[in-house]
Amino acid sequence: MQYIPNILFLLLLVAGVGYFTLNIRKVIRNIKLGLAVDASDNKAERYGNVARIALGQSKMVTRPLSGSLHVIVYVGFVVINIEVLEIIIDGLFGTHRIFAFLGPVYDVLIFTFEILAALVFIGVIIFWTRRNVSKIKRFLKPEMKGWPKQDANLILYFEMVLMTLFLVMNAADYQLQQLGAEHYTQAGSYPISSLIAPLFEGLSESTIILVERGAWWIHITGILVFLNYLYFSKHLHILLAFPNVYFGRITPKGQFKNNEAVTAEVKMMMDPTIDPFAAPPEGTEAAIPAKFGASDVMDLTQVQLLNAYTCTECGRCTDECPANQTGKKLSPRKIMMDTRDRLQEVGKNIDKNGEFQPDGKQLLGDYITQEELWACTTCNACVEACPVSIDPLSIIMDMRQYLVMEQSAAPNELNVTMNNIENNGAPWPFNQMDRLNWKDEN
Repeated sequence: MQYIPNILFLLLLVAGVGYFTLNIRKVIRNIKLGLAVDASDNKAERYGNVARIALGQSKMVTRPLSGSLHVIVYVGFVVINIEVLEIIIDGLFGTHRIFAFLGPVYDVLIFTFEILAALVFIGVIIFWTRRNVSKIKRFLKPEMKGWPKQDANLILYFEMVLMTLFLVMNAADYQLQQLGAEHYTQAGSYPISSLIAPLFEGLSESTIILVERGAWWIHITGILVFLNYLYFSKHLHILLAFPNVYFGRITPKGQFKNNEAVTAEVKMMMDPTIDPFAAPPEGTEAAIPAKFGASDVMDLTQVQLLNAYTCTECGRCTDECPANQTGKKLSPRKIMMDTRDRLQEVGKNIDKNGEFQPDGKQLLGDYITQEELWACTTCNACVEACPVSIDPLSIIMDMRQYLVMEQSAAPNELNVTMNNIENNGAPWPFNQMDRLNWKDEN
């Protein structure tokens, strides 16, 4: 009978970690539906970006209030969960505070955990207030209605409950230590929960043990539930921000990728020594892709799909977007959310059929409209603003390329410009012979 709690804990742990692993494998499979990208270059710079941006939160603090709060919650939640290791060992082997032998070091650890737990609780309340009371514009955009808003609040509630359970568990433990209860040895320093402990005065030892054990079990169950909720939430970025920053672009933001097949064709057309009807000279050939640009998630790269899963829906990109600021339909945040939604839909299709079966839908048209794509000014403000190196512009440009090269569906202004370039060698509607006529007007 004494091993029943340990067996139950083992089953809970295996179920929680197993379900999480199953879902993460789906995420990896979905990301691999995209085109492979070679990111083996500049490893030192990439790891430096991970340390500075993902771990150091350097781009978060560009907005001091929300950035500082995020750092507190981020550091607090990560550090506090170090205690999960102790909880797991205790749960598996029936021990209690197995790291207590560390003595003064353990006191410092518990002291730090409690201070951070209180700061996280306060930070989460402020975040909730900013989202639900302050009416900040970027949280009120059309794409943030319904589930996205509920998701953001659910995460905040989760964190508040987990921090409360952590402090209640410690408060009951502290009170039992003062009572000299068996199995509850003197260990740890409790600056916050010691203030809660007086609430248990007058209760019997068995009742306090029931509170402590109840908080312990609900706390670890809540952590496992939270872990598995990440798959269904925007907070998957807690795990994916690090690889996303590593694979993020390291070339200048204004440098667009080159289509080698088109480049080779243009070079041949501009070289008067080459017979356009002859076979291309050696070294000038380039593989012509099956499709120019992207119309669905399978046409995007694995990095772009990783971007979609990593999006935190913070809205900094949309907040900085000049097109959105002037009332255009474009929202870079929505571009990423739509890409993720379509990718999830494709993943469910694969789960159901074993492989993807055409469903009559695609990212372009069913999720993202042409109006949104052509509203973009390609200024890169969204890329610069993202705290985890997401690149909405790359998706916009790939879909634009599909519209132009596969559908001939460019706006009239762009068609006129391209025609002028083709016929006049410049975007203006003037013959090359007439370019200098302006000098004679004076």
